[in-house]
Amino acid sequence: MLLGSTGSIGTQAIDIVRRNPERFRVVAVGAGGGNVEQLATQALELGVEAVGVAKASAAQDLQLAFYAEASRRGYATGDFRIPKILAGPDAMTELAEWPGAGGRDGADVTVLNGVVGSLGLAPTLAALRAGRTLALANKESLVAGGPLVKAAMTRPGQIVPVDSEHSALAQCLRGGSAGEVRRLVLTASGGAFRGRRREELTDVTPEQALAHPTWNMGPVVTINTATLVNKGLEVIEAHELFGIGYESIEVMVHPQSVIHSMVEFVDGSTIAQASPPDMRLPIALALGWPDRVADAAPAVDWTRAHTWEFAPLDDAAFPAVRLAKEAGAAGRCRPAVYNAANEECVAAFVAGRLPFLGMVETLERVLDEAPDFAEPGTVEDVLAAEAWARSHAQRIIGEGD
Repeated sequence: MLLGSTGSIGTQAIDIVRRNPERFRVVAVGAGGGNVEQLATQALELGVEAVGVAKASAAQDLQLAFYAEASRRGYATGDFRIPKILAGPDAMTELAEWPGAGGRDGADVTVLNGVVGSLGLAPTLAALRAGRTLALANKESLVAGGPLVKAAMTRPGQIVPVDSEHSALAQCLRGGSAGEVRRLVLTASGGAFRGRRREELTDVTPEQALAHPTWNMGPVVTINTATLVNKGLEVIEAHELFGIGYESIEVMVHPQSVIHSMVEFVDGSTIAQASPPDMRLPIALALGWPDRVADAAPAVDWTRAHTWEFAPLDDAAFPAVRLAKEAGAAGRCRPAVYNAANEECVAAFVAGRLPFLGMVETLERVLDEAPDFAEPGTVEDVLAAEAWARSHAQRIIGEGD
C-alpha cells in the first residue's frame, strides 16, 4: 500500500515497483486529493484494489478521472474496473487497515506512509495495529506521537525507516548488538547556508533558503534543512526508532551527502553507510526489508577520486538541533509543539512576515512558554498540543507585524 502516492516518496516507490514487478505488487494507493488525475493514472497502471482520497469532495472528481484515463488508454466499457474508492479525512487510515488488501493481512502487507505532516499519524497507528509492516517516511508520526506509535506496535522491527539517515542507521546497526552501540551520528548537508555565522543570516530571503545544494525536496523540508530544524526532527525520530538516548545522538555536517549516517560502537569502531544522494535506495530497502533490491539506485563510483568533508554543527548559528533534543528529552508533547510551531514559522517566513533567524527564535519562545502537557494518550492529545503551538506561534509572529 502506498499512502501519499502522488508525492515525491510515492512516485519514486512506484518507479521501484515498476522495475521489479516480480517482487512487488501495489494493492492500494492514496493521496490528499490535490491531483486526482495522477492518482487515477497510478491506480489503473498498478491495478490496485482500492484507492483513497483524503479530500471528501474529490471523490466524484476521482471517479471521473478514472473514466478519462481509461478513455485515454483506449479501454472500452467493461474492459476496466474502478477500484474501491475511500474518501474523506479518514481515508488514509481506512486504507492502512483495509481488510481487502489482496485477502492478506499482517506482515504480508507493507504500508508505505509518505503522507505529509501530522495527518500521517492516524494511518501509522492503524497500520501498526493491523499488524502490517510500516515503511515510514512520515517523520511527524514519531516526532509528534512517539508514545502512541510505540504502544501500537504489535511486534519488534515492525517499523522500517525510509528517511535516508535512519535507513543508514538501521543498516549500520546490523554490524553489532544493541549493547555494543555507543552513539548514533546523523549527517547533515548543512543546507543552503552551511558555514555561515549567525550574523550572516540576518537578511536571508526565502528564495535563498530554498536553494538546497544537494537534495531536491519540497519547500517546507528545504527551509527546515536551511534552519537545521529538519535535522532536529530527525534526531527525535532516531531516538524513537532505535531507543538511543539523546545524549548519545550526534550531528555532523557532511556537505557531499554521501555518508548518510554512522554508528559508533563501544570498541571504537564506526560503521558508515555510503551511497550517492538518491531516495530510491532507502525506499527500496524499506519495501524489501530485510532484503535488498538489486540496482535500486546508482552506487558510489569507486573508479574516481573522492573528497568527503565532516565538521561539527555550529550551535550558535543553528540552535534548532539543541532545541529538538531538549524538547525530546522533556517529552509530554514538547516534540509535537516543536514540529507544529515550526510549520507556522516557515509559513510566516515564506510570506515575508518573519525573518530567517526569527523562525528558530520564535520556535524557542513557543517551547519556553508551552504549558506542562501530559504525555499523549490519544491522537486528540497530540492534535490539541499542536493546535496550541500553532496558535501561540501565530500570536508571537503577529506581535512583530
